[in-house]
Amino acid sequence: MSLFLALLVAASSGVDPELGAVMGRRLPPAERRLKGRGIVTPAIDPALEECADLARRDSGAAITRAHQWIARSDGPAARQCLGFAQAQAGHWTEAVAAFRDGARLAGRDAAAAARLWAQAGNAALAGQDTGGALTALDAALAGTALPDGIERGEAYLDRARARVAVKDEAGARADLDNAIRLAPQDPLIWLLSATLARRMNDLPLAKRHIAEAASRAGDDAAVALEQGVIAALDQDDLAARAAFHRAKTLGAGTPVAEAATGYLTQLGDAPVTATPAMGKPAATLPARPNAQPQSQPQSR
Repeated sequence: MSLFLALLVAASSGVDPELGAVMGRRLPPAERRLKGRGIVTPAIDPALEECADLARRDSGAAITRAHQWIARSDGPAARQCLGFAQAQAGHWTEAVAAFRDGARLAGRDAAAAARLWAQAGNAALAGQDTGGALTALDAALAGTALPDGIERGEAYLDRARARVAVKDEAGARADLDNAIRLAPQDPLIWLLSATLARRMNDLPLAKRHIAEAASRAGDDAAVALEQGVIAALDQDDLAARAAFHRAKTLGAGTPVAEAATGYLTQLGDAPVTATPAMGKPAATLPARPNAQPQSQPQSR
């Protein structure tokens, strides 16, 4: 097996490929993370919806329109439009500034300000500005202005991602518990929770939460990759290999697929059959070591 793989993953002190797959998700604030998964999200102003639609088609035109809106009638909505457009263009610093300015212009509308701070935090994460993300998300989650449900749950998720980046695993765990309570529909919450649980050596929790992620997003390459690592740590090589093959196929051409390919090599890649004869795998791996620990993992 997989002893080598298990030791490699368990001993990892940096950002492993599975965590990288979660942390690297760039989710423009103009888009709802769960679009297409049957989850109802709060409605937004029709003018903002039109701005977001234009940004998806032509971010440059949307940036121009947003500046015209600001010149004509500056306010939170106009700044939010600019933030949407800048995010769609991949201009993360400018997007953060637009959302932050919108939050400051919101005045006594605490709910609008909280939403804009949450969007600023999401954009800062996408731009790898962890400090800025934490500041913005702390502001979004302060008090009760950000409504319970998907919005607040996603803000907790984003703050958990930021806390993972600064190695505050206990803080991230607390935020993920809140995110699960508020937005259990979001597969990304379950995926990051499983990854964090595995890194914190809580394999039973990791197994439960990756199963939840897979039930909601079984076609996601990052979910399949994490499933494979958790299965390998659970000494289930057949399930690990199958999951890595799915990750390789679903994530073709991405770092997720590259990581899956590397893990398959370590496992001793072999064809996977859906119903192996007599319940045994079509190809077996070298026998695992007995209970006595070895000072060095065996190479293949």
